[in-house]
Amino acid sequence: MIDFKSIVKMALISLKVNKLRSGLTSLGIIIGVSAVIIMLAVGTGTSTKITKDMEAMGSNMFTIRSSAAKSGGVSQGSGSRPTLTLKDADAIRKNATGVAAVAPVLSETKQVTYGNQNWSTTVYGTTSAYLYIKSYDIDYGRRFSKEDSQNSAKVAILGSTVASELFGDLNPINRIIRIGGIPFKVVGVLKTKGQTGPMDNDDLIFIPITTAQKKVFGTYFPGSVKMIMVKTREAEDMEQAEKDIREILKMRHHITKYQTEDFEIRNSADFQERLKSSAQTFAVLLFSIASVSLIVGGIGIMNIMLVSVTERTKEIGIRMAIGAKASDIRLQFLIESFILSIFGGIIGVVVGIIGAKVVDVFSNMNIVISMFSIVLSLGFSGFIGIAFGYYPAYKASLLNPIDALRYE
Repeated sequence: MIDFKSIVKMALISLKVNKLRSGLTSLGIIIGVSAVIIMLAVGTGTSTKITKDMEAMGSNMFTIRSSAAKSGGVSQGSGSRPTLTLKDADAIRKNATGVAAVAPVLSETKQVTYGNQNWSTTVYGTTSAYLYIKSYDIDYGRRFSKEDSQNSAKVAILGSTVASELFGDLNPINRIIRIGGIPFKVVGVLKTKGQTGPMDNDDLIFIPITTAQKKVFGTYFPGSVKMIMVKTREAEDMEQAEKDIREILKMRHHITKYQTEDFEIRNSADFQERLKSSAQTFAVLLFSIASVSLIVGGIGIMNIMLVSVTERTKEIGIRMAIGAKASDIRLQFLIESFILSIFGGIIGVVVGIIGAKVVDVFSNMNIVISMFSIVLSLGFSGFIGIAFGYYPAYKASLLNPIDALRYE
């Protein structure tokens, strides 16, 4: 029967005798585990950030744009041909299956002033439905009312960035700002949403769509809009809703079966799935790169253990001569290898957490250290110790006791 406790004790004594070599052997594992922790923290943080960004963008959405106009055979870009109207938006809201909200949109960059303060921002002409679709919440003040749109009222809702730049610590509600020189009363301020990549979701102003058409932007095509945002009640409704929207617009725009559509429908779910897939691939790639360091550390352990077997040949012979079995010798060297690896893994976790915190402080990257990454790193380091320690342990167990005793 194997005396496991005494074998572990002997393994620890052997490692203590060569402290420096044991420490240097574990160094490869320390570097590998810390690299895995840092890389997974970056990968997890990136995935979390992308998920939050997608939530900020809104879910179950369609963006409908006019198709690209062409001049001299050159495409002018999506939305350059004004084919969508307010009546199209009404038709979609009334007839498309599973639709929860529809918001027509016009937008331009405008200079906005209050007193001696000024700021350049994007002004959106739309309805209150847009705030629901894009998950904007009112911090204080109110949303647009039906009367605001019906009367083309000059009222505005500010993003928190614009409110801060124009008003500082002042309460903007009921104060008058000028958008492109036209006076507007501030009726609401939005809660902060933060950034999506380089885009500041709070650097914007909302005004009623009718006010934008008649008094701010102007248009050669009365009633036309730049795009229409649509949100379905459930993700399952998106497929049917897209079919219905396409048929409604083709019928309204008199597009026959063989004609090219004068609009584009973009499904946010497809875009979000691509982003998620890219984030997952990025995380796997980072883990794979960091794992190479662990494998290199494992090779280092195997080399040192082979050297140790050679150096301790006589010791092995003595142990076999007094009754130790080949399985005892094999287990001792496996335990030594495992202890070296797991010891390095524990230190590597500490170094990795510190390293991830340093990256978080000195970079703009989103860092998330998960318990999963810690357990995975320790488990992987233990596996490396056993996998790369097996051959030296097996070699030691095959030694002939008589030859081992004669070894000098």
